[in-house]
Amino acid sequence: MAAYLQKGERIPRRGEIGIDPAKIASYEAAGFVMSGSRHVRMNAVRQRKEAQVVSAEEKRAALLAQRESAQAREGAIISQFREMVDERLAVEERRARERGREQRGREQRDKEREERGRRA
Repeated sequence: MAAYLQKGERIPRRGEIGIDPAKIASYEAAGFVMSGSRHVRMNAVRQRKEAQVVSAEEKRAALLAQRESAQAREGAIISQFREMVDERLAVEERRARERGREQRGREQRDKEREERGRRA
C-alpha cells in the first residue's frame, strides 16, 4: 500500500488489482463504476487505510530524524571527550618531560658534587 501512495497512485480495491491506476481512472471517467466506487463505506475504509500508511511513513521519518540527531549529539560528545583526553595526555607528557629534566639536573649536580669531593 505504501508503494502506491509513494507513487501518488490510489490503492486498488478488490477486483482492481493488476489494472493500471491510470486505466482505472479512464474507465471511471468513461462512466464505468469500478468495484467499490459507489460505496461510501468502502471509500471511507480506503481513506483510513491510506491515512494509516501515511502515518506509518511519517513515524518512520520521525524515527529516522530522531536517530540522526541522537547520532549527531553522540558524535559531539565523543569528540569533546577525545579533546579532553588528548589535552590531559599532553599535560601528562609535559609533566613527565619536566620530571625527566629535573632528574637529569639532580644527577648532574650530584656528579659535580662527587667530583668536587674527590678533588678536595
